[in-house]
Amino acid sequence: MGLRAFADAWRGDGVNEILETVKNIAGLECWLSCFGERRIFPGGVECHYVLGGRGRHAADSAGSCLGQAALSTSLWAAHSMNPAIVIPTYWANDPSQPGVYDHATAVDEPLPELARCLDSLDDVCGVIRVIVLLVAPPEAEASARARIQAIVREHADLNPLVIGSGEARLIAGRIETLCPGFSREFASLRGYGSIRNMGLVACAMLGHDVAVFMDDDEVALSPDFLVDAVYGLGRLTRQDLKILAKTGHFVDENGSHLADVSRPKFWERWWSKRREFNEWMSGALEGSRIKRSNYVCGGCMTVHAAAFSRVPFDPWITRGEDLDYLMNLRMAGFEMWFDRQWYVRHLPPTTPDVPNRFLQDVYRWIYERAKLDFCAHRPSLRRVTADSLMPYPGKWLTAELDERISRTALARAIAGPERAAYLRTWRRGRADAYAYAAANVENYARLLSFWPSVMDEIWDDERLASAVLEMSSVLDEGPDPTSPVTEKGVGA
Repeated sequence: MGLRAFADAWRGDGVNEILETVKNIAGLECWLSCFGERRIFPGGVECHYVLGGRGRHAADSAGSCLGQAALSTSLWAAHSMNPAIVIPTYWANDPSQPGVYDHATAVDEPLPELARCLDSLDDVCGVIRVIVLLVAPPEAEASARARIQAIVREHADLNPLVIGSGEARLIAGRIETLCPGFSREFASLRGYGSIRNMGLVACAMLGHDVAVFMDDDEVALSPDFLVDAVYGLGRLTRQDLKILAKTGHFVDENGSHLADVSRPKFWERWWSKRREFNEWMSGALEGSRIKRSNYVCGGCMTVHAAAFSRVPFDPWITRGEDLDYLMNLRMAGFEMWFDRQWYVRHLPPTTPDVPNRFLQDVYRWIYERAKLDFCAHRPSLRRVTADSLMPYPGKWLTAELDERISRTALARAIAGPERAAYLRTWRRGRADAYAYAAANVENYARLLSFWPSVMDEIWDDERLASAVLEMSSVLDEGPDPTSPVTEKGVGA
């Protein structure tokens, strides 16, 4: 069949479109952008978009096809995305100590979650690069780096790049030259939002136009993980809204897409959000594959450069930076979309619900509500309301939040574990959280104003990328006394 018939067959399949006609394939001009779907077309042609510089169309013809030429060779996608998988990994000597990030890996853990995650990615088609963000306290970083390097050495085909404190200082030094006077901590390896921003900056530095976030305690379940990650990305919805950020979700070890809603303990009843989450998720798992989202799974999330070069994560959010990013996108005029067919398996280690985590959540929700209220009065930003986020997380952004905090802190102080810590939260922690929100409520709007210029300068920055890659190699293989790379910054 001819090119027009092929295009009609593609559109008629109801999934993808041929966007441009500019590349020679089997002697004919035909650039395809297939957005990750495998389909059988008339003539027995199977076309499968894989990804990036290594992605290609594998086509086998049982009959005639384009211009009657048999497509028995590999056909490379001409207009392809260049995704990188970004995996923050948290390590500590003792993960049970206060101040350690959630789900941190002990440096002496015999079977680290990161190894299991990368094992699953070995079977994924089209992996161009995996960026591993090493987060560890100073006293544990050397040991953690040695463990991580031993792991990534077994996965060379994933083209891994480890970014630890040394590489992060190089990047932060470059950022400091672009915005002197503003804390470079907004992209660093400290704080959940800043860590995510470091991943975005690393993608921009290396010219990756799609960031695919995973957590190290998750595993990919299909060779088409990346194919699903970019499915629909860049396309317009029926409302002419471009899909530039989307989230999948996770299943637990039993394969359930929903949260366990067994009866909560007395002191948990005002703080559990599982029923509200399940109410939203149950509807989202029905109907069309792609829909507007009220939920984000930070370990199964894709953001295109057209969005992440304009919208950063919030460095001042104490927890829940992934869900907060949905609200940041809305404020900036974008949307987060939910893909019900894209998911991973989440296998987190067992962690206690410690008082410090509750206190972080108190800070998180009070700050979130204050930030949205402040930004609602900025003429350049869209208003994001609690009503637009019902049933979850909208209820946590209303006046109901204050009663939830007070009741939960008091109930845990009376009947829960570690009562003294919760009593301190009830007595002083709430007031401290309100003060934190008031002191930092304007910061994110300021960051939004100059983030695009920072990303524009860092985009495909060969000099910075070369220095970071060289330092990573030096740290992983041992120091070279003749190397000009320092940790003070590029060109120092």
